[in-house]
Amino acid sequence: MKLSEIKTILATAKSINFQLENGETIPGHFHVTEVGIITKDFIDCGGNVRSEKVANFQLWSASDYEHRLKAGKLLDIILLSEKVLGMEDLETEVEYQSGTIGKYDLGYNGRNFLLLAKRTDCLAKEACGVAQAPKKVFVNLSDSAKSCTIGGGCC
Repeated sequence: MKLSEIKTILATAKSINFQLENGETIPGHFHVTEVGIITKDFIDCGGNVRSEKVANFQLWSASDYEHRLKAGKLLDIILLSEKVLGMEDLETEVEYQSGTIGKYDLGYNGRNFLLLAKRTDCLAKEACGVAQAPKKVFVNLSDSAKSCTIGGGCC
């Protein structure tokens, strides 16, 4: 989810809720402790130099159970981050403590922001010799079913 999409949602939202893919909700007294830019420069396994840049939110649940972050306040934090950090309209990831610091993609289901599991992938499959999955060939059974007769051996 891009930063601009988050800002559009926050502009009209009454409250902010975060939910994990398994349905578990982030406690309502969470804090957004960081809004920033993460830049990753790396070489993939095929020797290609790559660079990625994402907007990053860090969520933290503390013991101050009366804390409630309002949508407008988070929007203000994002706007300040854009101004001070020169933040672009980047894809957003979220860090959240669950056993260890987890990194999540961000989605929205019309009610809650969703923390979506990130997946690793080989970025240079052709250089590594990782075979691409063969394309599946689908047969239109309705065509053969029209010409199928009882005892004809087609079923």
